[in-house]
Amino acid sequence: MFSKEAIIKRFISYVVIDTQSDAKSNSCPSTKKQWDLANKLVKELKSIGLSDVTIDDNAYIMATIPATTSKKTPTIGFIAHFDTSPDFTGTNIKPQIIDKYDGKDIVLKNNVTLSPSYFSDLNQYIGQTLITTDGTTLLGADDKAGVTEIVSAAEYLIQHPEIEHGKIRIAFTPDEEIGRGAHLFDVSKFDAEYAYTMDGSQIGELEYENFNAAGAEVTINGKIVHPGYAKGKMINSMLIAQDFISSLPKSETPELTTDREGFFHLHEINGSVETTKLEYIIRDHNKDYFEDRKNIMKNLTKELNLKYGKDTIELEIKDQYFNMKEKIEPKMHIIEIAEQAMKNIGIKPLIKPIRGGTDGSQLSFMGLPCPNIFAGGHNFHGKYEYVPVESMIKASELIVKIAELTVKS
Repeated sequence: MFSKEAIIKRFISYVVIDTQSDAKSNSCPSTKKQWDLANKLVKELKSIGLSDVTIDDNAYIMATIPATTSKKTPTIGFIAHFDTSPDFTGTNIKPQIIDKYDGKDIVLKNNVTLSPSYFSDLNQYIGQTLITTDGTTLLGADDKAGVTEIVSAAEYLIQHPEIEHGKIRIAFTPDEEIGRGAHLFDVSKFDAEYAYTMDGSQIGELEYENFNAAGAEVTINGKIVHPGYAKGKMINSMLIAQDFISSLPKSETPELTTDREGFFHLHEINGSVETTKLEYIIRDHNKDYFEDRKNIMKNLTKELNLKYGKDTIELEIKDQYFNMKEKIEPKMHIIEIAEQAMKNIGIKPLIKPIRGGTDGSQLSFMGLPCPNIFAGGHNFHGKYEYVPVESMIKASELIVKIAELTVKS
């Protein structure tokens, strides 16, 4: 149905283009180099026969696979992002193809080793073809695997008009990796009843729950004086920051939680005696617990300001996104269609919550219910990233099958 060689060729043609986003930039896309792949995709979508191919001033791409049925069916969509994470370099990517993986350690450059003894998911893919990094960059399967799968499925549906399906919209977005992928997404222009992001990890994943999320910036104000004459005068903001950090629940951090358990994650510290800034993310699947976590930080700030002096600690909390479950549950047929489609092509569905967020969570609250489906990759955002080609093929097959089942539902 889908050629392994064609999937590999398409995927590699995307990942070798550097599209890292940049959270410090205020433009959209946040980096000019994202246009390189965006413009390539527009040309490719036109060349394979999609209609209504558009790209706006912010590099949001949309296109249509015309309906092949006269039956009344909903317009559905498939969405992926083409930027890659700024967490690790995406420049000069050299993908490595491991044919018929033998289950042993894969040694890359600089003694980087993909070992099944550490990355146990590798054991699922013995005998399959893996695409890895060369050990010096990330790979970009997040989410160029999703882009590959959607384009490949679109091409297949255009070439096989005998497959009965309704109107299908596809979209590719910039800047998802810095949390802005849905910010300028035109839901009314996309004009779909619902959609799926192809942005999950291992084969079979189907997700419609994600964290409620907020970011917190804690600013601690100190006073700098000469240390030799500091008694009763100096206020060391870094020591007060230590008090703040140690006062939060010690067992509620990312490395000590799983499933639907929430956390406080301190991800950046910048400090001096005079001023220290702490950057946190707050996460919880449960909305009430999420609000409790924000209140814990607010109450701690009040408590420490009583201890150290008024306005010693300043706290700013901003909500980022919410659990899309409340928007998906009233339309559970969306999940049922995807689940049945997986079963029909021999995939065991893995329905589980996302310990993170996707564009789908934001889009769901913008009026486009949008659960998340696997794209196939593992170990995103770093040099250990890899993707099994067979998983990308199955994801492409799944898109086609969902399109077929939507007519019958």
